[in-house]
Amino acid sequence: MSHKKITTSSGIQIREVYTSTRQPMDELPGEFPYTRGIQKDMYRGRPWTMRQYAGFSTAEESNKRYHYLLSQGTMGLSVAFDLPTQIGYDSDHPLAEGEVGKVGVAIDSLKDMEILFDGIDLQKITSSMTINATASTLLAMYIALAKKQGADLKQISGTIQNDILKEYAARGTYIYPPQQSMRLITDVFEYCAKEVPKWNTISISGYHIREAGSTAVQELAFTLANGKTYLKAAIDKGLDINVFSKRLSFFFNCHNNFFEEIAKFRAARRMWANITKQLGATDAGAQKLRFHTQTGGSTLTAQQPMNNIVRVANQAMAAVLGGTQSLHTNGYDEALSLPTEAAAKVALRTQQIIAFESGVTDTVDPLAGSFFVETLTDELEAAAQLYIDKIDAMGGSVKAIEQDYLQQEIAKAAYQHQNDIESGQQVVVGVNRFTQPEEKGIELFRVDDAIRITQIDKLKKLKAHRDNGAVALALQNLQQAALGDENLMPYILTAVECYATLGEIADTLRQIFGEY
Repeated sequence: MSHKKITTSSGIQIREVYTSTRQPMDELPGEFPYTRGIQKDMYRGRPWTMRQYAGFSTAEESNKRYHYLLSQGTMGLSVAFDLPTQIGYDSDHPLAEGEVGKVGVAIDSLKDMEILFDGIDLQKITSSMTINATASTLLAMYIALAKKQGADLKQISGTIQNDILKEYAARGTYIYPPQQSMRLITDVFEYCAKEVPKWNTISISGYHIREAGSTAVQELAFTLANGKTYLKAAIDKGLDINVFSKRLSFFFNCHNNFFEEIAKFRAARRMWANITKQLGATDAGAQKLRFHTQTGGSTLTAQQPMNNIVRVANQAMAAVLGGTQSLHTNGYDEALSLPTEAAAKVALRTQQIIAFESGVTDTVDPLAGSFFVETLTDELEAAAQLYIDKIDAMGGSVKAIEQDYLQQEIAKAAYQHQNDIESGQQVVVGVNRFTQPEEKGIELFRVDDAIRITQIDKLKKLKAHRDNGAVALALQNLQQAALGDENLMPYILTAVECYATLGEIADTLRQIFGEY
């Protein structure tokens, strides 16, 4: 017998052999607590949604990429926005310099949104938008565009990330203080429940918590703790958990430790079913955790980038075996730049090969009953529950974030992980083992800095041609509403429809809410 100590990324010790499990094995997929999946037939019914994340440069350029992805068999769009858009600055703002169109598409007004989705029927396609601090404004633009297309707002569907708590904990693209941000989020919940009932009003994101360096257990715990906080905020606003909880979705990361990731997804479903039940959900739909997965961006290496194709395939397979509802696979070149068209195609083909060639979709939860997977699922759940209990004792996620607890726990884990790589304890192929002199570079995707000039030009024309009196009135009304406690969504929508810019709307709210 070897006595070498082996652990998962979360420090859970892995035994040499597993011979039993704590859980009784009679649980079925599609039945509470949904450990084995939220549908009885899972991918036999239909495959997961292959939703490739894309957005860069101008709305015109991103629109071309969307049409390309749709032509290659992607089933839903996922929009990446540039940093100025994420933090409520127009492209002509001094702080936007050097960032316009870089990590996503620049959206300054409804005009850009019209170009972004040109030729795409919003009633036929589902869209996911990775946006948080300015989520209410971007959603208002999407709704305004759907109205212009003549779509039935009761039928359009998609997701906005709208998860501000993880921004304070891990990512940093917040604008307003936590309490005011929570107001905007619950306003979106309330508005959509009435006006756009099929829209998923929040995608509670563990992805960025993991990207910031957390362990799998922390990702699971902090994401579900944030979810619990949003549920309680919605209940406090008078929303019915049985209706509202069905519109929540989650967004998880998938890293390299194959079995730990699968166990994480299974544990997440079980834990969420119990959390919703404890908060009063009796409807099965309100107890089911639905989630999107993206393969781990921070696991990709700039060295030997072609190795990333294998990493992504491994992670994508774990997400599928873990029962994801939709999936984005990263391009092999993303440690170096935004993905080229060639890398985006390989990423999509990876999903299609898993779906149509591997056989893993033929039966539901094929790893159920594995002594190892079942035990690991239990162990991840137990470790995550300790964190959740601690956060509950602090008064929930907002309080834990205000006390810097989540941030410090993630920072400690990130530091430990980096140490493990530098000491060689954690092997990264091509980085600290099996290295080679750098080969000639692969083709990279470049975004031109001149995009900012194009966007500024568009803004000047927009402001010269719109009804500026109507814009001023809409912003004044928004400001008044923000001083009271009315739902802000109708006011934001009115401002968007008369072509007020994203920055003007964000600044109006900054004057009332302040910045964090």
